[in-house]
Amino acid sequence: MTGKKIIFYILAASIAGTFALLYIQYNSSKNITALIDGNQKYLDEYKINSEMKELEKDVARIESNISNVISTGDSEYVKGMNVKMAKLQTDLDHLQQISDDSITVQEIDEIDAVVKSKIKFSKALLDSLSMRSKGSAERLIGTLRGKRLMDSIYLIAQNIENSRHSVIARLTASNIDSGKKALRFNTILIILVLIFGAALFWYIINIIQQLIQSEKRVKEAAQVKENFMANMSHEIRTPMNAIVGFTNLLQRKSLDNESKGYVQTIQKSGETLLTIINDILDLSKIEAGMMRIESAPFSIRGLLHSVETMFKTKATEKEVRLTTEVEDTLPDTLDGDAIRLTQILVNLIGNSLKFTSKGNIKIKITNEGKQGDTIITGITVSDTGIGIEKEKLSHIFERFQQADDAVTRKFGGSGLGLSIVNELVLLQRGTINVMSEPGKGTIFKLTIPYTISIDNFSNSSLPKNPVMTLPDFKHVKVLVAEDNEINQSLIKHLFTEWKLEYDLVNNGYEAIEILKKNKYSLILMDIQMPVMDGYTAASEIRKKLKVEIPIIAMTAHAFAGEREKCISLGMTEYISKPIREEQLHHLITRFTQNNQPVLLSPKAAVKLNNGTYSVIDLTYMREISGGNTEYEKTVTEQFIEVIPEDLATIEKAWQNNDIHQLRQLAHNMKTTVSVMGLNEKLQPFLDTMEYENLTEEIFQQNFLSVTSICKEALTEATQFYVTF
Repeated sequence: MTGKKIIFYILAASIAGTFALLYIQYNSSKNITALIDGNQKYLDEYKINSEMKELEKDVARIESNISNVISTGDSEYVKGMNVKMAKLQTDLDHLQQISDDSITVQEIDEIDAVVKSKIKFSKALLDSLSMRSKGSAERLIGTLRGKRLMDSIYLIAQNIENSRHSVIARLTASNIDSGKKALRFNTILIILVLIFGAALFWYIINIIQQLIQSEKRVKEAAQVKENFMANMSHEIRTPMNAIVGFTNLLQRKSLDNESKGYVQTIQKSGETLLTIINDILDLSKIEAGMMRIESAPFSIRGLLHSVETMFKTKATEKEVRLTTEVEDTLPDTLDGDAIRLTQILVNLIGNSLKFTSKGNIKIKITNEGKQGDTIITGITVSDTGIGIEKEKLSHIFERFQQADDAVTRKFGGSGLGLSIVNELVLLQRGTINVMSEPGKGTIFKLTIPYTISIDNFSNSSLPKNPVMTLPDFKHVKVLVAEDNEINQSLIKHLFTEWKLEYDLVNNGYEAIEILKKNKYSLILMDIQMPVMDGYTAASEIRKKLKVEIPIIAMTAHAFAGEREKCISLGMTEYISKPIREEQLHHLITRFTQNNQPVLLSPKAAVKLNNGTYSVIDLTYMREISGGNTEYEKTVTEQFIEVIPEDLATIEKAWQNNDIHQLRQLAHNMKTTVSVMGLNEKLQPFLDTMEYENLTEEIFQQNFLSVTSICKEALTEATQFYVTF
């Protein structure tokens, strides 16, 4: 069903429901009003009945008083008689207002006439008594006219009461009917409201479920896209890096002019393709929300100098003057993302160089104001290039946009560079504007807030040739319980370099058995091991062996409270993986050299650049190796051998529903991949497999991500391995 049909049906149902509710509400109100009117008539009937009773009493009272006067001669009985007779007339007037029943109206007319006759007869009696004699009055009574009038009054009153009973019966039936109808319509109203409420609730729940499913599909699509972009960028960049690299080698050979031209064309084309690939990958990261802005101290002047050096040769070739300037009031050391700032400047300067054939390009960094410890850094990149037409400026930061189709044909480019610059500036809470005039050049003006760093990158703050010494580990022997091959290689390499004696076992059980035979200065205990884990082994050492030797826990767990947990189970201290040389050295020294302060001997200078690798990061390996290529070769070989086995074993564990083994393997992989600097890339997926409740979908999604990254890493690790 299409969206338009759904909206039409919902609208029609809403209108129909509204009219139904209005109809029910109208009828309910109508019956409630009838019920109120009926109740009012009930009150009127009670009033009529009361007035009839009062009339009868007043007539009887007058009759009684006249009889008492005649029999006793006491004039007290006739005092106020006129008032009483006037009240009778008032009672009759009230009764005359009844007009809802013709029989009752006729009878009220009759009783009115009879009562008036009775009043007239009573006055005649009083006149006879006062003007003639008692005997005359008694003779008048003896005619029985008064009695007949009283009997007529009682009879008519009874008839009126009987006729009013039928009216009351009709009112009762009407009220009952109105009440039932009102109750019925109210019940229907409540039922309809509940039905509409339930339908609305179901519809809202359905929409929420659809939104959840839609969000899930979007996330899955984003993950698939991210994996695809990562795979494609790797698959394309690997041969492109080879093309550019071998082109550089070719340029060093003796070539004729024609061959040199071919090689230069290949090189420029390769560099252009790499730029486009990098732009597409950055754009993909921004769209997926994967672009992270880091914060670390950097020198703004040093960064600008590096960027200037990068473009100096190219600017000289084009005979374009490239100048840079940093305002004196701007602090040199700032906290922010130096990589993203470099990317912004490279894009803007590269853009200016592309479109400027003569004149100059100026980069100026200024102080645009300070707010607390935050400084607004202004960056201006201006050139004397071809410029941009005014009507094109509003679209210049849109994706795949260039100033003109002719520009694309002449200068090339994907139209992504300025869009990425705009996104990166906005991600850093900055602003960017452009001013341009065709034939006169373009000015990009942007501002980015940075925190003024407390660090200082001045040369005076750096130690000059510090003298560092290693402590004497001659009388120290360490027991290492570690099952991971790569971590074992790391320990062997470091301890051999430090001339530190050690024994290496594969699990907690072996550690306990060897402790029964030998003495050690310290134990390095991995947490996750087969047969017996580190927690159990530490507890056994403390409770059963009664050994108080220092135990340092080693684990890839990064949870808060992990150190406290290790200590509560008998361990002395905690070190997280991947293990850093300085941290491990400090702990061993602390627990074996009486807390003697230690400085490591400086190692030979080692290049820590990552070469052309886009997935693996060799920084950690080279930090540990200190230039020892044999160690680097060994752990690289182990990585290449172990990773495929681990991936196959994880998949098999899932198929066999062995979740415990799967979690152990995922945990163990964190150590295995650390030697290639893959922790940051793989940690989220490995954490999910180790700690979360896994469904088929969750496992496959995370396992696919781990497999994809590991395949790229294996390719690059193999390329690195063949360099030995």
